[in-house]
Amino acid sequence: MSVDEPIPVIRDVDHGTAKLMPDVDRPRAWLLTLDGSPQSYVDLDDPTHLEFEYARRLAHVLELTGAPGTPLDVLHLGGGALTLPRFVAAVRPGSRQEVIEADGKLLELVAERLPLPAGSGIAVRRADARTALEAAPEASADVIVADVFGGARVPAHLTSVEYARAAARALRPGGRYTANLADSAPFSFLRSQVATLQAAFAHLCLIAEPAVLRGRRFGNAVLVASDDELPVDDLARRTAADAFPARVEHGAALERFVQGAAPVRDVDAVPSPEPPGGAFSIG
Repeated sequence: MSVDEPIPVIRDVDHGTAKLMPDVDRPRAWLLTLDGSPQSYVDLDDPTHLEFEYARRLAHVLELTGAPGTPLDVLHLGGGALTLPRFVAAVRPGSRQEVIEADGKLLELVAERLPLPAGSGIAVRRADARTALEAAPEASADVIVADVFGGARVPAHLTSVEYARAAARALRPGGRYTANLADSAPFSFLRSQVATLQAAFAHLCLIAEPAVLRGRRFGNAVLVASDDELPVDDLARRTAADAFPARVEHGAALERFVQGAAPVRDVDAVPSPEPPGGAFSIG
């Protein structure tokens, strides 16, 4: 069976049941779900097409890192269907990318059904994200993208100061760490994550839809951190122009958001909150 045949594929993987569903509106585009929760969307004919809003926000960070069009060294923690690595390979030819994914059977499914193009510069490895991050060479990455969910929750060992400092060590001077997280009011988890990253980085910003930030619903939020100033004005312009506009919180506004939250250590770390029923599931 070829990847061109628009037939859903269901397979048990290491951490649940994966399903690949074709998009009837785009001939070679596929949605990957895990236990009913959307994980990735890939258009094999157009890797620059990013269906999920959080993926677009992560992509804005990648596009605004370094000189436009120049190659990047990117470490991806969490693989899914490799949406962002494919995007980087398309818009930053010559980039060197390593993808860390803990689910080996999921990697096999993606390699079989959604193969990478030859010469993509993307290396995929089965490993635990924290273990791989701590083993990464010092100052080896321009960007670290963290999009790791165990089911629908970020694992506890990826939420601590020790983890954040490992990320800072692996980044080059001026490098950027960015993470996809999810929470809702009163934002106990998200506020603690801002405080945790502040213990390892000098500059942070938070990107999310206004409805999420106002506590009206559970949703994704992208955190960006660096030891150098972040391009918050450019990020604000780009995210405001998206189909679902987002707001970029930084400086005093971010300090008000995080006020009272404490950094999280390994001994106290907990996973991100369980999404309410139906928050992300489909079908």
